[in-house]
Amino acid sequence: MLSSSITPPGAERHAIDGMLEEAGDIVFRLDAAGRIRFASRRAAALIGEAQPLHDVALATFLSELDQAPLKAALAQLPDTGVGRLDVRVQAGERDVPFELRLSTYPAADGNLELLAIGRDLTAQLSTEQRLRHLATHDALTDLPNRLLLSDRIRMTIAQSRRSGQGFSVATIGLDGFKKVNDGLGHPAGDALLKLAAARLRKTLRDSDTLARTGGDEFVAVLPGTFTEQQIRLVTGRLLATLQAPFEIGEHTIHVGASIGVSVYPQHAEDEVRLVALADAALSRAKETGKARCVVYSARHSTPAEHDISLEAAMFQAVREGEFMLYYQPIVDARTREIEGFETLMRWKHPTLGMVPPVRFIPIAETNGLINLLGAWALKAACVQLKQFEEAAQRPLYISVNISPRQFRNDRFLDVLDDALAFSGVSGAQLVLEITEGTLMIDPAHAETILAKMAERRARIAIDDFGTGYSSLAYLKRFPISVLKIDRAFIRDLPASQKDGAICNAVLDLAKHLSLSVVAEGVETEAQLAYLNERGCQYVQGYLTGKPMAANVAVAALTERHYEDVMRAADVPAGVAGPARHEPQLRAVR
Repeated sequence: MLSSSITPPGAERHAIDGMLEEAGDIVFRLDAAGRIRFASRRAAALIGEAQPLHDVALATFLSELDQAPLKAALAQLPDTGVGRLDVRVQAGERDVPFELRLSTYPAADGNLELLAIGRDLTAQLSTEQRLRHLATHDALTDLPNRLLLSDRIRMTIAQSRRSGQGFSVATIGLDGFKKVNDGLGHPAGDALLKLAAARLRKTLRDSDTLARTGGDEFVAVLPGTFTEQQIRLVTGRLLATLQAPFEIGEHTIHVGASIGVSVYPQHAEDEVRLVALADAALSRAKETGKARCVVYSARHSTPAEHDISLEAAMFQAVREGEFMLYYQPIVDARTREIEGFETLMRWKHPTLGMVPPVRFIPIAETNGLINLLGAWALKAACVQLKQFEEAAQRPLYISVNISPRQFRNDRFLDVLDDALAFSGVSGAQLVLEITEGTLMIDPAHAETILAKMAERRARIAIDDFGTGYSSLAYLKRFPISVLKIDRAFIRDLPASQKDGAICNAVLDLAKHLSLSVVAEGVETEAQLAYLNERGCQYVQGYLTGKPMAANVAVAALTERHYEDVMRAADVPAGVAGPARHEPQLRAVR
């Protein structure tokens, strides 16, 4: 073995080498040419047998690729004084990744000598490789996950563009997986997923990609497989392999599968839409009997499939900042003075134009985008309120709708705190609108969250009051401040006796419970007069102000006679643009 006892003469040098040896590190002391003058025991053990040590160059133990960088670093050391190298040392039959830190110091003869302190990077690189693998692979099946799948599809698109060949994306869903999970427990469900993944992988070609995207769904990318005959051949084999029984413990399980397929470039030319259309085809396969393959067809498009396409466009809209906020005035029913604004989200698509909220809000609620959109809307609305107050020169409030999924999100209170802190708005200036149904999903959780919202002085409004569960018990149980009468009860006033009776009952109830009331959808003078006579404090609707861009709302606040501005407020979306203080959606993550 290399010996650490070979050192230049001199008590001082012996003392230095002794300290280096005691440190237990991988240490070399070199002359300016890179020849080894000292090697610690750990260094000697790393590079193995070599005699004599004295005058052996360190580069001798490096791979051919690493010798040149070492020589270059040695050449620069007299000028820089420090250096760092990532090299590979030949340790017997192993090729060890190794980090060297080089520094110079003057020797007794006036020449520069070098101290090289090393670190074996094997464990570190192994850990890093494992972490990279976990980031791109499903932990249960070790298949590529959704992140790596997206990358593989983009790569296949690029290859297809060069070769002119198409490819298919097949979404595979197990039939009856929920029964296994519920009946035999999650361990049995996990075992089934691993066995199914192994069968699918064995059935596919090496050139195909198989990923698990969540739950009981897998996605296969099939290069060169794009004709009807080829698709039926491959998917037939996949269906057959999953129809065979699975043996899990003492149980024999039959599940089978359904498959949906989309084809590049016939159906779509980007990875998001290709997967979305394959998912739509899978849904059709399950709806029409299961245990079959359905290839997506635009001729059979359904509203649900259009929503799939719209969902793909929504993710792009978030990246491009296509969402914006409009504001509808909430006014005093007696004076018609603006007291606050309800925040309304709008989406201006570059080709579809204005997409109605009734189309995109339910989709966002389903896919989770509502948490991102809602956090942005809450922060932007609070910031915008400050500009409204500057224009009006008086206090106002802002009202923001909170979706069921937002309300149940563990981070909702953090989002609320962030919006208040970022904007400087007091919680008392914020009204959070929540539907009756949202509160009834989990009343115990709702009571806890509402109490914490009340601690922040935010007011709680029940939106569309009377159209949901309408349990009077929660008016006593929950810290409610505002009732909003749904437009369905306002539309036929004052002619409808039934609607009149409902409105009168709500107004009387609110009065005795010390709650404020806002009537929505007020469109005529007769409706306003009826509500005003019966003590309704606030109204909103096209009569007193249409939804408007922020700068139009500012104009309405600064005009003495703002009725004309209010009635003409619903200018084409995007003409006014976002307010100058409004945070951009892309910046809020």
